[in-house]
Amino acid sequence: MSGTARGDFPSRPAAHLAGLTDRARRLADRALPRTAAERTLDLALGTALLALTYPAVAVAALALTARRTPGGAWDRRPRTGLGGRLFELRTLRTRRLRLDLFSRLPHVVRGDLSLVGPAPLAPGDPRATGPGARQWRQELRPGLTGLAQVRARSGMPWDDPALLDQHYAEHHGVVLDLVILMEAVRNPLRTALGKARSTKAHLSDADHRPPACSRVDQADSVSTD
Repeated sequence: MSGTARGDFPSRPAAHLAGLTDRARRLADRALPRTAAERTLDLALGTALLALTYPAVAVAALALTARRTPGGAWDRRPRTGLGGRLFELRTLRTRRLRLDLFSRLPHVVRGDLSLVGPAPLAPGDPRATGPGARQWRQELRPGLTGLAQVRARSGMPWDDPALLDQHYAEHHGVVLDLVILMEAVRNPLRTALGKARSTKAHLSDADHRPPACSRVDQADSVSTD
């Protein structure tokens, strides 16, 4: 194993993910090859998510078109996929409700992307030509989300996106994919709940009494003294 093996990978959550999937991955590989199982997950879950989110994406695309957003409603950029094949990645120009990510779901169903995988890179990106990276990037589809996206938040050295992508390449499987997808859903929910609690606490600390009430209270206080 390379330098990102469990013994040298100090991020506890990422190491736990790898350890959790070791046994389950071996059992799953006996029944169905890893790549076939991951593609089955992509088709099943990707198609379901596409059906659920397509109406919202379509409405947002129409709104952006009517608003004459600079560059158009869709951002189109070349990316390198499985086997080094080039494809045009289409992304809706909005981050509201994560519609930018959901707008990429057709790429998952077509096979350009996987639900989980390394970040899709532009042709000639130096991250794809580093030591050892060329081989595993050729063998994996880039992902809609991935270990780097859910873990590269702390700024610690072991949470470097390139290191996390390589770690995923060494341990990828359906079980790990499902755990990463759960983390991808949980992180935004946790952030939203934190903001809601903060707003609620701020409102509860505010004095909602009308100004007249405050003046009456102050007058009573003076007369009592």
